[in-house]
Amino acid sequence: MDISDLRIFEAVSRHGSMNRAAQELHTVQSNVTARVRALEEELGVSLFHRHARGVSTTPAGQRILPFVGRITKLLADARTAAKDDGEPGGTLAIGSLETTTALRLSPLLGRFAKAYPQVRLVVTTGTTRRLIDDVVACRVEGAFVAGPVSHPDLEHEAIFQEELVLVTSPVIATLEDLVGIADLKTIVFQIGCSYRQRLEALLADLGIVTSKPLEFGSLDTIISCVSAGVGITLLPKGAVAAAHQDGRVAIHQLPPERSLVDTLFVRRSDAYTSSAMTALLDMARSAGKA
Repeated sequence: MDISDLRIFEAVSRHGSMNRAAQELHTVQSNVTARVRALEEELGVSLFHRHARGVSTTPAGQRILPFVGRITKLLADARTAAKDDGEPGGTLAIGSLETTTALRLSPLLGRFAKAYPQVRLVVTTGTTRRLIDDVVACRVEGAFVAGPVSHPDLEHEAIFQEELVLVTSPVIATLEDLVGIADLKTIVFQIGCSYRQRLEALLADLGIVTSKPLEFGSLDTIISCVSAGVGITLLPKGAVAAAHQDGRVAIHQLPPERSLVDTLFVRRSDAYTSSAMTALLDMARSAGKA
């Protein structure tokens, strides 16, 4: 079994198409098809169902797919370790919640880039669920997510602690005012956002009925819609501090058991920790204590 064959298999599985995988890999479709068939013959199983729209991964293919990311990551870790002489450099790919990026990482990353110019830092944002999947699948080396987290392949460390607040338009004076609002909407990030889950649980306990939530991928869009009275949301207090100070939104504090949440940094327990990662985490820990 060759790593290049496994990478071809992963690309075909991700695209659902031999042709699109070939385009990504800068080769011809006939080569991709031949390599996939050779891998299937070696393993003695079919990895794809062929159909008119392309291909779909078989159960056998789904079972080996996680190993491709892990093998690729191990090889990348080996290369990184061989070149890692203690001076941070190379590419460091991490993930983060959008709120954490805006509130915590923006100033930190600026300082990191200035201190370690040889590091190419790549940051992707997403929900806690998606980011955990990215770490497990080795698409990123680690991620800042909302706790709690429990996964057998991951280790985690609390870096920041956030105070969550209920955010409404300025015309809402108290939480009791929400009870009488017909067709109350929540404005949230996509499914997999832990703040969304906390908001749903809070409103259910208060006996507040809401309609289908509005989903947005941008923090600024969520705050703007709340300010306009479209709905309500739950966000870290620091993320809405400027909008609250400007009078665009109202914030409503919650009991500590509902408001306090740890932002964790998660990474695979079997991954190599590069000097660049160590430097970033040291800087984040210092910022979290400040």
